[in-house]
Amino acid sequence: MKRMNIGLLGIGTVGGGVFELLKSNITEIQRKTATDMKIIAVADKDIARAKEIVGSSIEVTNDPFKLVADKEIDVIVELIGGTTIAKDLIIKAIENKKHVVTANKALLANFGNELFELAKKNNVTLAFEASVAGGIPILKSIREGLAGNKIEWVAGIINGTTNFILTEMREKGITFAEALSEAQSLGFAESDPTFDIEGIDAAHKLTILAGLSFGIPMSFKDVYVEGITTLEQKDIQYADELGYRIKLLGIAKKRDKGIELRVHPTLIPEKRLIANVNGVMNAVVVKGNMIGPTLYYGAGAGALPTASSVVADLIDISRSSHVPPHGFEDNKIDKIPIYKIDDAISGYYLRIRVSDKPGVLAEITKLFGDKKISIDAMLQKEPKEYESEADIVILSHLAVEKDINVVIHSIESLPATIGNVIKIRLEELSK
Repeated sequence: MKRMNIGLLGIGTVGGGVFELLKSNITEIQRKTATDMKIIAVADKDIARAKEIVGSSIEVTNDPFKLVADKEIDVIVELIGGTTIAKDLIIKAIENKKHVVTANKALLANFGNELFELAKKNNVTLAFEASVAGGIPILKSIREGLAGNKIEWVAGIINGTTNFILTEMREKGITFAEALSEAQSLGFAESDPTFDIEGIDAAHKLTILAGLSFGIPMSFKDVYVEGITTLEQKDIQYADELGYRIKLLGIAKKRDKGIELRVHPTLIPEKRLIANVNGVMNAVVVKGNMIGPTLYYGAGAGALPTASSVVADLIDISRSSHVPPHGFEDNKIDKIPIYKIDDAISGYYLRIRVSDKPGVLAEITKLFGDKKISIDAMLQKEPKEYESEADIVILSHLAVEKDINVVIHSIESLPATIGNVIKIRLEELSK
C-alpha cells in the first residue's frame, strides 16, 4: 500500500473536519485508493488547541513554512485562507515539488492563473474542489462529468449566508437588518458580513466556475458584483405575488462575442427547483448544449461537507489522475471578452413609486414602447387609505441593460414619479 504524508495548514473548522474525516473513513479511503493517507504535521497559530484536536502523535507547529519545506510531506492542504501568507505558502510548496489542495476561493479568483502555471512548471497538482459550494462536487462535475458538453451558462446560489437571509425575509416577513442579525446570532454570518452580503464571496466562486465552464483565465476583476443590502421586504412580497423568488445568483453566460459574469439579486420563477433552495444550502444549475440544464444541490459550507471535497482532491492525487485545472488543455485557454454590465441581457423587475393620479401608467408603458421593450407582467398596488402614492411593479421581457436604464431614467424624470426606480434582474433559467 502506498503512503501519502499530508501537511495541514490551519486546523480551524474545515481543517478539523479534514482530520476527523480521514480518521473516521480511512479504511474506506484505503479500499478506494490503495493509499494510506496520514496527516503527519499541522501548522496553526493556536498550538494548544491544535494539539487538543490531533493528539500527541502528530507534529504541531506555529510555523507553516516549516511544513512546506519538510521533505517527508507529499501534499500540503492549505486552509488558512486569504491572499497574502497563503499565497506565499502555496508558491513555496509548489516550488518544493509538493502537491497542494486548497479551499481558498479568493486566492484562486485573484491569482489562480499564475499558480496553475507554476504547478504545471513543477509537475505537481493544485486541486481546489472545496473552493466552490463546499461539499457539492460541482467543479469535478463541470470538468469531468460534463466534459463532452459545451457549457452555455451557469447560475448558482453559492453563498449560504445570503440565501439564509433571503429565506428568512420571505418566510418570516422580516427586514434585511433583522434577518442579518438572526444569521449572525446563529453563526451563519460573520460579525463583519461584508464579503457575503455585498456579493464578493459569490463573485470569487463565480470566477472559478466560469474559468472551468468556458476555459478562460480567472478574471475576478471583470465580474459585476451587487449585493443584497438594498433589498426591501416589499420586493420579496411583490415577487412572490408575481410567482417569483429572489435569490443572490452568480451567473456566467456565454454569448456570441463574449461572456457575461455577474452576481446580483435575481428573480427566478418559483417553479424552478433552484428557486426553492432555502436556508444555508447551495445549488448550481449548469446548462450543457447536449444534456440541457442540470442541478447540483447540497451543503455549501461546514466542517465535514467542505472536508469531503478536500479529501476527494487528496484521493484524485493518490490515483495520479491528471485533469488540467480548467478542464481544458493549457494552450487552449481562451481570452474571451467579458461583457460590461451595460451590455448584459436579462428580464427586469422594476418597482416604481408614483403619485396616484390618472394617466401615469400610460406614460410609463409608452416609455417601454419607445425602446421596444415588451412588458411581461404588471402589478398595480392600490394606495392605502389616506395615502396619495402607490407602487407599480413591472416585469419586462429580455432587454439589454443599457436600454432598460434609459427607460428607468425617463421614468424617474416624470413629474409623478417619487424617488428612484428599484431594479432587480430576472432569469428564467430554462434555456
